[in-house]
Amino acid sequence: MSEKTWFAVDDYFNEKLLEKDTILDDVLNAAKIAELPPIAVSKSFGKYLAMMVQISGSKRILEIGTLGGYSAIMMARALPDDGQLITLEHEPACANVAKENFAKAGLLNKIDLRLGEANDTLDKMIEAGEAPFDFVFIDADKQNNSNYFNRAMKMANIGTIIITDNVVRDGEVIDADTEDEMVIGVRNFTDLIAKDSRVTSTALQTVGDKGYDGYMLTLVNSL
Repeated sequence: MSEKTWFAVDDYFNEKLLEKDTILDDVLNAAKIAELPPIAVSKSFGKYLAMMVQISGSKRILEIGTLGGYSAIMMARALPDDGQLITLEHEPACANVAKENFAKAGLLNKIDLRLGEANDTLDKMIEAGEAPFDFVFIDADKQNNSNYFNRAMKMANIGTIIITDNVVRDGEVIDADTEDEMVIGVRNFTDLIAKDSRVTSTALQTVGDKGYDGYMLTLVNSL
C-alpha cells in the first residue's frame, strides 16, 4: 500500500466527515507563514481529540506542546462553557503564533498558554497545587515523554485520559539498537507505562497525510 493511497483515503474521509472551517485553515496557514515545523496533528486526528474530550466529559485539559495551536483549538472547542485548557510551549516563536490563533478562534477565555521549559512549568504547577486534569495530550519532545507522564500523573484524577502522540516513529520504535534520541525516548516511555500498575494503556498505529506513526492511549485507574 503506497503513501499516495494513505493521502487519498485521508482526503476522502476529510471531505466527507470534516466540516469546512476557515478559522482552522487560517490557523494552519499562519503556522506555515511563520515557518513553524509542519508537525501539527492531522485534521482527522484533531477531530478525534475533540471527540474524545466530548465523550469523556472532560472540563480540564493539559496539553504539552502547543506549536501553532491547532490541536489546542480543536480540543478547547469541545470543552463546556466552564472548561479550561492549559497548554505548555517552550519556543517563543510558536507561542506567539499560537496566541494570535487563539484570539482569532475566540478562545482566549478558555486557553491558558504558559511559555517555558515544560518540566519546569509542570513542577511549578504541581507545587502550586494545580487542580487535576481530566484529559492530557502529550505532543512535545519525545525524549521527555516519561518526565511529562510522571508529572502529569501528579495532577491526574482516576479516569483521566492521557494521549501521547507520535510513538511509532515510522516503525523505528521496534529498533532496540536505535541511536535516535526521540525513538529511545518513546521506548523508555513504553517501558515505564508497561510497569505502571496505576494505568491501562494501548498503542494504535496510524497512516495518512502525516505518514506512518501512531499514538498511545492511557487510562488512569488509580493514583
